[in-house]
Amino acid sequence: LQVFDAEGKDVTPHPLFHTDPNAVVPRQGELLASSAHFGAAGPGILSSFSIPQTSGENAKFICRLFNFEQKMSRLLTSYNFSDVQEEIKEELSEEDLDRRVDIYLVETETIWMLDMPSVAVSVESEDAGRVLERNKIYLDICKNRPGNDRFVDKMMQTINGAAKNKEVQCDKIIMEDKGVTVTSWDLYDAFNVLEIKPMAKAEGSRATTGKSSKAHPTNKHIRTLSVSSDRGSTTSSITVSESAVLARSREEEEGHAEAILTSENFQQDLFFMERILMENIFQPKLAAYRQFPVLIDPDVTSDTNGTVAAVKEAKQKEHDQEKKEEQKEAFIDPSILSDVNKALEEIAPPRLERLWSYICDLTNGHSVSSMAWSKVNPDLLAVGYGAFDFKEQKKGLACCWSLKNPTWPERIFQCEHGVTALDFSTASPNLLAVGMYNGSVAIYDVRSCNGAALLDSSESSNKHTGPVWQLRWVEQDRGTTGDGKKERLICISADGRITEWLIQKRLDCTDLMKIKRTESEKKKLPGEKERKSEALISQQAAGMCFDFHPKDTNFYLAGTEEGHIHKCSCSGNEQFLQTYRGHKAPVYKVSWNPFSTDMFLSCSADWSIILWHQDFQTPMLTFTSTTAFVYDIMWSPKSAFIFAAANESRVEIWDLSVSILNPVISCCASPREKCTSVLFATNTDCLLVGDSKGEVSVFELQNLAAPNSDKVQFSR
Repeated sequence: LQVFDAEGKDVTPHPLFHTDPNAVVPRQGELLASSAHFGAAGPGILSSFSIPQTSGENAKFICRLFNFEQKMSRLLTSYNFSDVQEEIKEELSEEDLDRRVDIYLVETETIWMLDMPSVAVSVESEDAGRVLERNKIYLDICKNRPGNDRFVDKMMQTINGAAKNKEVQCDKIIMEDKGVTVTSWDLYDAFNVLEIKPMAKAEGSRATTGKSSKAHPTNKHIRTLSVSSDRGSTTSSITVSESAVLARSREEEEGHAEAILTSENFQQDLFFMERILMENIFQPKLAAYRQFPVLIDPDVTSDTNGTVAAVKEAKQKEHDQEKKEEQKEAFIDPSILSDVNKALEEIAPPRLERLWSYICDLTNGHSVSSMAWSKVNPDLLAVGYGAFDFKEQKKGLACCWSLKNPTWPERIFQCEHGVTALDFSTASPNLLAVGMYNGSVAIYDVRSCNGAALLDSSESSNKHTGPVWQLRWVEQDRGTTGDGKKERLICISADGRITEWLIQKRLDCTDLMKIKRTESEKKKLPGEKERKSEALISQQAAGMCFDFHPKDTNFYLAGTEEGHIHKCSCSGNEQFLQTYRGHKAPVYKVSWNPFSTDMFLSCSADWSIILWHQDFQTPMLTFTSTTAFVYDIMWSPKSAFIFAAANESRVEIWDLSVSILNPVISCCASPREKCTSVLFATNTDCLLVGDSKGEVSVFELQNLAAPNSDKVQFSR
C-alpha cells in the first residue's frame, strides 16, 4: 500500500521496527512477550489505518504519525534484545531480587488542544499595571471622542429583517353621499339672518331721505351711499349704532337660549324623553330580564313589505304550532306530555345569554370592586369602582344605575380614593355606605343630586389604617330590652379590625373583634424534635371578608389574609369560637347558604372554592376548575345547590345537584380583562358580572332549573 499527497509525492510511512534475520529467536518469557507485543503494535498502526484519498491536512497528519513511528523505532532499537535474552537465561540470585531498582518518570511535552486567553487579569499578576494603563488610555479616548476631528462616524450596511404583514379584521367603513338644493336667496338669508331686524329698526331714523327701499342687497347699498353723500357727518354715528344693536341682540339670544337649556322644566322634559327612548331601545332585553314575552308592534311599517311579511309569517307559524299542540293534547295523556316537556328541558344545555352592560365613558377603565342592590327598589344598582392593587390606585367612583337607563348612571359620587366596598341600608334605603382603599368610610344620600358625603370618617380617631375590604348593614334583634330590629354598619379592614360604626353627628366606631394571628397546625412526625415558634412581625392578621349567619346574626365568619376562616360571636371579642383551616392563600369571600344554614362557601387566591360545614373544621368539598384567583362567590337566591364564582379568566355557574367536579356553565372574559365580582338578581333569573374594564354585564340564566324541596332536604 502506497500513500501519495496532493502533489503526487510518495509519503508512505516506513515501519517502526526492522528485525534482524541473523538474531536468535528468544525464549517466550513474560518480558519478551510484552516487548514482542509492543513491537508488533508499532508497525500495525498504519496497517489498520486506511486512507481513501490524501489532502493537505491528511498529509500533515501522516507526517506527524511517521515522526512518531520513527521515535518508537529508535526506542526499540536502543534496547538490546540479545542482552535481555542472556540475562533471562541466567538465574537471578536472592540478592538480585532484593536489590533496589530506581525508576524515573519524566513528564512529556504538553499538547494544547484548545487555548482561550482570559479577558481578566489578576491584580497581583505582572501584567496588571500594563493592563490598567491600557484601560486608562481607552477611557481617555472615549471621553475625547465627541467633537474631535480625528474620529469620523461611518455608516455600515446591515441586513434588513424580512417584512411581515399583519391583518386586522374590522367593520367596513360605509360611505354615503348626501346633498341638498339651495337657492341664492337661501344663502343670503342664512348669512344675514342677524342683520335683518337691526336694519328694519334703522329705517325710521333715516326716513328723511324720502325714499323707500325694498329688502334687496342692491337697494340697501344704494341707500347707504346716498346718506353718506348728503350727510357725511352722520354716517359714522349710524354705523356705530348698528354694530351696538347687533351685539346686544346676539347677547340677548344667547342668554335666552342658555336660560332655556338650564331651566328645571327643560331638564325634566329631557329626563323623561331619555327614559322613553331607552325603554324603546332596550324593550326586548328588559322584557327578557323580567321574564316577560317580547311584544311586536302591530303598526310596524316599512318601505318594503319584508318586515310586515316576516311578522305575519312568524305569527302564522305560531298559530300552526298551537294547532298541532292542541291536536296532540287531544290524543295524548297529559302526564305523558309533562314527562316529554321535562325531558326536553333536560336535553337543552344551560347557558348564559348576554342582555346588556352598564358602562359609560366615566366608568371605562375603572375596575369593578363591589356591587349591591337597593333593599326597596330592585331596579336600582350601586356599583363601586376601584383597584385592588396598590400600584394601580387612582380616584374612585360610586355610581347608582337604573334599569330604565343602562347607558348612564342616575347618581355619580366622586371619591378621592378607590372604592373597595359599598352597601345600601335597609332601615334608611336612601343611605349608601362606601368603604375606600385608604381606610375611610363615607355615607351618601342617593336622593340628593349633590355629590358630597353626608358623613365621613376622616375626623374619627379610631378610623381604619388599612383598606376597608367589605362593609355591610346588618339587622340585629334588640332582645328583651326593646322591640324590633336595630341596624348596624359593620366593616372589616386590612389593619386586622372588625368595627361597628355609630351614626351620630359624625361617624365613630368601636372594635367588634381584633383578629389575632394563629399558627398553622402542623402534624409532628415520629422522632421529630419540637421547633421553636418564630416571632410574628404583627400580632394582628389582615381581615379580608365576613358574613353574618342568616338566622342568628350574633354569629359571623371572618376570612383573613393567612387563609384561615374564624367563627366569631358578637358577645365576645377576645377569642374565636372555631377556626377553619383549608386555604393556602388569602380568603377573598365567605358566604352562608341561605337555605341550608349550616353550610358556607369560601374562595381564595389559591385557585380553590371550599364547601364547609360549621360543625366540622375540615373541608367537605373542594372545587378547582382553573388555575386562577377566585375573587368572588355568591349563592343563588333560588336554589341551595347553585352558586356563581368569578375568577381571573371566566365566570362559572356551579350546580351541585348536577356535578361536583365541573361547572355547568362557563363564560370566558374578554382578552386582557378579569372578572372581579358577581351578583344575582333578586327577583329574576339573571346574573351580573363586573370586570376590570369597568363594565357590568347582565346575563340571563337559561335552562337552569332549580331543584325541588325534596332534593334540598336530602342535601341537608
